[in-house]
Amino acid sequence: MISYEPFYKTLKKKNLSTYKLINDYGISRSLLDRLKHDKPITTVTINDLCTILQCKVEEIMTYIPDKNE
Repeated sequence: MISYEPFYKTLKKKNLSTYKLINDYGISRSLLDRLKHDKPITTVTINDLCTILQCKVEEIMTYIPDKNE
């Protein structure tokens, strides 16, 4: 499973709010909902988030093995 928990830590570290992402960078509320619920997003979106936050992919997402695997 991919978790986007690091994304929120990075937002806090960079002193950015979801409000600023929506209004200043054009990030949609639906994308933020997808991140919140660990739903799939595209690599283009991951690239965009890394560009906005000036961070590495590891600061956006992490892999957590499923218990069934």
